[in-house]
Order: sequence, then C-alpha cells, then structure tokens
Amino acid sequence: MKWNTFHRLIAEQEREVSVVASTVRPQSSYGLRLALLGLAQFIVTLDFNIVYVALPDIGSEVGFSEQSLQWVVSAYVVVLGGFLLFGGRAADRLGQRRVFVVGLLLYAAASLVGGFAGNPGTLIAARAVQGIGGALLTPATQRLIFSNFAAGPERNKAFATWGAAGSAGLSAGALLGGLLTNYLGWQWVFFVNVPLAVIAAFAAVRVFATDTTGGGERKGFDLPGALIATLGSTLVVFGAVRGPDAGWTSLQGAWSVAAGVLLLAVFLFVESRTEAPLVPLRMFRNRGLAVAMGVAFAFQGSTAAVYYLLTTYLQSALGYSALQAGLAFLPPTLLSMVSALRITAPLLNKWGIRRTLVVGVLITAVGTAGLFAAFSANSSYWALLPGLLVWGFGGGIAFSPMFAAAGIGVQPAEQGVAAAMANTTRQIGGALGLAVVVAVVVATAGTRASGADLVDGLRTAGWVAVAITVVAALVVLVLKKPAPPAPAAEPAPEAVTLPAAAKPAASEVSP
Repeated sequence: MKWNTFHRLIAEQEREVSVVASTVRPQSSYGLRLALLGLAQFIVTLDFNIVYVALPDIGSEVGFSEQSLQWVVSAYVVVLGGFLLFGGRAADRLGQRRVFVVGLLLYAAASLVGGFAGNPGTLIAARAVQGIGGALLTPATQRLIFSNFAAGPERNKAFATWGAAGSAGLSAGALLGGLLTNYLGWQWVFFVNVPLAVIAAFAAVRVFATDTTGGGERKGFDLPGALIATLGSTLVVFGAVRGPDAGWTSLQGAWSVAAGVLLLAVFLFVESRTEAPLVPLRMFRNRGLAVAMGVAFAFQGSTAAVYYLLTTYLQSALGYSALQAGLAFLPPTLLSMVSALRITAPLLNKWGIRRTLVVGVLITAVGTAGLFAAFSANSSYWALLPGLLVWGFGGGIAFSPMFAAAGIGVQPAEQGVAAAMANTTRQIGGALGLAVVVAVVVATAGTRASGADLVDGLRTAGWVAVAITVVAALVVLVLKKPAPPAPAAEPAPEAVTLPAAAKPAASEVSP
C-alpha cells in the first residue's frame, strides 16, 4: 500500500470521528488536555500487566499450550517495541492528533476482538494489533505534550501527570486484572479497554486543534527504512523475550537478536542514503536524545528485572497467590504516583532535567538495593516494604524527566520520532534486562531450584539490577549542565559632552 493511500485512509477515518464531534470547539482547557493525555498513557501501560493474572484462565478456556501461552503477553510487547519508530514518524508526517485518534481506535477494535477470541491465533493477533495501537499512541502522546504545553512549569507539570498516569496504569493492571478475572471472567481484561479508548478518541477531536501538517511534510516517507527498522526492532525484542525459554543458542534466541541488530545496521546505512529518512542520522548527535535513549534502556531493564524477580520471590518463595503478588506492588506504585504528581514538577522547575533525573535514578537504585538485601528464605512482605517504597518513590521522580530529555533541542517536526527512539530503546532495554536476570537466576540456582537456592539466585540477579540502575544514573551525567542565568546588563554610561577646545580637529580624525 502506497503512503498516500495509507494517509487517505487515516484521514477518512478521522473525518468520520470529526463529524460526531463537530459541535464542540477543537481547543479546550489546560485541564482537559492534561487529563486526556494522561488517560492515553494509562491505557497503554494498563495492558502491560492486566493479562498476567488472567493467563491461567485464558490458557484453559482458549486452548493455549504451556509453551504458547506466554505470547498473550509477548505479542503485545514485541509488536509495540517493533513499530514505535514507524509510529513516531507517522505522528510527525500525518499529524499528532490524527495518529493519536487512530491508535486509540485500533486499541478499542483489537480489545473487542480479543475479548471474543475463541482460539489462540485470534487472541495473539488481537494482542499484536493492540501493540500497533500502542506504537502509534505513545509517540503521538508525547508529541502532543510538547506542542500543547509551553516549555517550563506548564510542560513540566504535563510530563509529571503523564508519568503518574503510567504508574497508575501499571498498578491498576495488576489489581484490575485479578478483580475482573475473578468476578466477570478473563474476557473483561480486554473489554475494559473498549470504552476507555473510544471515549478518549472522540474527546481528542474535541480537545486538540486540527493538525496543521502541510503537504510538503508528507512527501517522501521513507517506506524502506520504516520496514527495515520495524523488522529489525521486532526481531531484537522477539529474541530477547524468547531467549530465556527457547535457549540462547536457538533460532528464536541469540540468532534472532543478531539478525535484528544486522537489520538495524542496514537501516542506518539506508537512512544515510535517503533524501527523507525515517530517522535523520543527525538526531543521534543530539546529546539530550542520546542520553534519554541510554537512560531509558538501562532504567527499563532494571525495572523489568524488579517486577520479575519480586513476583517470582513472592509466589515461589513466600507462597503468595497471583492476586496477592499483584497487590504487593500497590503501595510502591501509589507512592510513585504521588512523587510524580507532587514532587517531580517542582524539582524540574527548581533543578532542571539533569539534576532531577540523576537524583530520581539514584533514589531508585537505593530502593532496589534495599529490596534485594531483604530477600531471604524466611522473610516477609514487611521486610521488603521499605525498599519497595523507596524504589517506587525514586521511579516516580525519574520517569517523566527521562522522556522530557528526549525532546531537548529537537525540532518540533521531529518530536514524534524522538519520542519513538527513546521508547524503542526502552522496550528493547526492558526485554534484554529481563533476559539477563533470568539467565543469572538459572546460572546461579539452576532451572528447578527452590527454597534457599532459589532465593540466592534471585538475590544475585537483584544485585545485577542494582548495578544496571547505577549505570543509568551515570549516563545522566552526560547531559549538559544548565547554563547559568545571564548577568543583568549594566546601564550604559551617560554621554559626556566635550568642550569645544577638547574636540579634535577634522584633520586629526582617522579615516
């Protein structure tokens, strides 16, 4: 399908939504815009966790095997990570509001199909389409933040709210997944997305101004680059997700990662030769964006490790149920929301991105260390809670400035692809970080470890996660320090009129 045809189809879909919403003005208040962007982030992060508790019921009722059941989770993560660059450039070329609406409608349609799925193939396909929706929605949301909120306190508050909504989605995913599965059935972990996404799509047409991308900006979309980048990113995430289970020497493990890396190298070559690149290579020289990518990679790798290691410890070592393990994350997630909403924006206003981000990441590292130091065969949740709370507090501070850094010095027309670059490295970092800690656990404790041996393996992998978090803090230091305020200009001296005798003669003035 040609790009112009693709653009026409998207424009027609947006017009259908606009007809329903045409009675309301496109611009709205600050609060409505903020709430809508927060809702979009909530929807995307909700789907990371909401299906975990429902997996046993999905496996037995839909007919998944033990080996294929993980794809209910992995299909979403792999496709989301693989399509982010495409989604970011689409937001830049087609318009942020248009892509935002299409991403939400894809989410709603895929969630509806997933809830009615009667076989594994249909459900996995629905999860993949949800991933495409998320890949369109995430960079479009961040681009809307940059274009709808002025730099400074207003934008800082917007990013803080966006980060808090992400924390709320992660927390609600674990809790809501258990409640819906227990009382309404596994189908409702998908159906719950439908009204949220539809309401947000129609509200977006009312709240945000019509896109102003001109025809010149839509010409020359780098379709070969988009296909190569999408396939390469997908293979890297796929290999990282499948490696621990399929074996790193298998085709689905390291070979898949290697093929993805090779394709990404080809992608860079193609981008250096095309007139309208998907990702202009000069963007990699932007220090703020490069730092954001590095921090997102390491920070998400550590975060994914904490979720996996703590969940495994609670269920396998302490005997928690899946719902109890999900509830265990509620206190740190709530504290993360509070720190994101109440502390991050004031710190950004006072300290700027560099100092706020490094402090947030270091606090997260301290909390991670305290958490894994409390791991023992006869420990309790109360021993884990102090470290968990510090971990959540630091994460709430660090998350939004991490992505605010990605937009530093980036042209307005490239904010979408900048956000996509940071989010792509974040997804790859999460998948690889999880693969690393699983490999450490297996190497330390074995594949069938239990009791003290399992706890030792989990604790050792936890210290690896701490080291990864410290690396993220060191990467932040590469950011430029904020320039000191310019000194106030001194008043010009008053003109002095020379007496006639002191004035030089015309012949004495140099030519």
